[in-house]
Amino acid sequence: MQVILYVLVFLAELVVGATVRGKNARQWSLLVGSCIVYLTWTQWFFLVLLASIAMNYLLGQWVRRKPTGLVLWLSVVLNLSLLATFKYLPELRPDLPFPAAQAFTHLALPLGMSFWTFQAMSYLFDLYRGEELDPTLVEFALYMAFFPVSIAGPLCRVPEMLPQFRSQTAVPASDRKHGFTRIAIGVLMMLLGKLLGQGILAGDGINTGFDRLIGWSGPDVWCLAIGFGLQLFFDFAGYSHIAIGTAKMLGISVPENFSRPFSSTTPSIFWTRWHMSLSFWIRDYVFLPLATLRRELLWRNLALILSMVLFGLWHRASVMFVLWGGYHGVLLVAHRQIQQLRKRFEWLPPGQWSQISWIVTMAFVSLGWIFFRAPSLPRAGTMMSAVVSLPTYSFRYLSTSLYLLVASLALGYAAVLRVKDSLDRSMEAFETTDIPSGMMTSLARGRGYWVPPLYLLFLVAVLMVTLTQSPTTTQLMYRSF
Repeated sequence: MQVILYVLVFLAELVVGATVRGKNARQWSLLVGSCIVYLTWTQWFFLVLLASIAMNYLLGQWVRRKPTGLVLWLSVVLNLSLLATFKYLPELRPDLPFPAAQAFTHLALPLGMSFWTFQAMSYLFDLYRGEELDPTLVEFALYMAFFPVSIAGPLCRVPEMLPQFRSQTAVPASDRKHGFTRIAIGVLMMLLGKLLGQGILAGDGINTGFDRLIGWSGPDVWCLAIGFGLQLFFDFAGYSHIAIGTAKMLGISVPENFSRPFSSTTPSIFWTRWHMSLSFWIRDYVFLPLATLRRELLWRNLALILSMVLFGLWHRASVMFVLWGGYHGVLLVAHRQIQQLRKRFEWLPPGQWSQISWIVTMAFVSLGWIFFRAPSLPRAGTMMSAVVSLPTYSFRYLSTSLYLLVASLALGYAAVLRVKDSLDRSMEAFETTDIPSGMMTSLARGRGYWVPPLYLLFLVAVLMVTLTQSPTTTQLMYRSF
């Protein structure tokens, strides 16, 4: 039902955008459409969103009139308190000593609350820093509730969104075409994520692999770790494609969220390519303010680890996510130390260093997903033990079909990127030089004819496998955050 209404609202907004040029009418149309979409989930969630909109709009007026540290901190505490009430207290309730905590047992987290709370806080931080931001109540409400990004991002910022909300220019046909392409890519990616989760055979995917009751071998853990990274990427990056494409077709450009993270050769590069809107939010509003408090290298490293722990806590208040964030913080600090040693000893890495660095980076990043996905800390410990236990590499428990699925999707995704790059280079060379047209150039020029049928063929094949096993609508993994 939600998907159907989402599509209907989206189509209605396309019609309004094509026929209405007035700024106010366009803003009201987008806001009403966004409210309708959000209301389809739970009316109670919508009331929380309205409360956050009203609170932060008033707080913004206060920060603008009186930009002091006390006012800013009170604003941050109010936002974090509202978020903690719904996101953290229900999970921490069994560990809290007072009986009143029982009242939070059944509180559900409103969809997208983590995202639009951080968007509100970025608005307050920007005001405190002296940004000239003057959104009306309608514009601020639209910023908080804009339906393509309100459920799971990407995280937006007022300085980027406000001029676009006020634009009265028509949406170019090229933007609509580009947006539609992004949506199509996103749909396929989300289906691939679902396929990885459930497996080719029923109950033989990444989900059941992590939740199994018996042990794992070393190869099993690597298969699950790499497979879950791919599953999360296809699912969340696929959703981000849909959100970015939907907004683009409505004439709004929102931040990118992923940029080929599996090509990263260092942990630092990885975090500039994975969940980019949140990574840059943490960098700009947490790490940099902390790092500038003191000049000691030890403090900067500690600030980096603390920032990544907060990154983990943003997902969920659990030991597993604290460990996941701290783990990546240590990886980032270790990479910085290696860079310092290279500079100190003036060491030039050999030509194969980038390949070695890529393998090491992807191995450590993949192992980190165990903390993100393992059902409990003891299970995570068991999986990590299997990785470092050489005897376990002589056998495996997981099915051959899961190994083949993970390997084929990883290699297939890499091959698609390689082909795309080759086609783009051939097209660029053809347009900028006098090089005669070759086979790759012909394929690049005619991709509008052969790519859609190939896409549809692959889409139908994936649908046949996934819907035969589970005919339910694909659920976004990041909805729970």
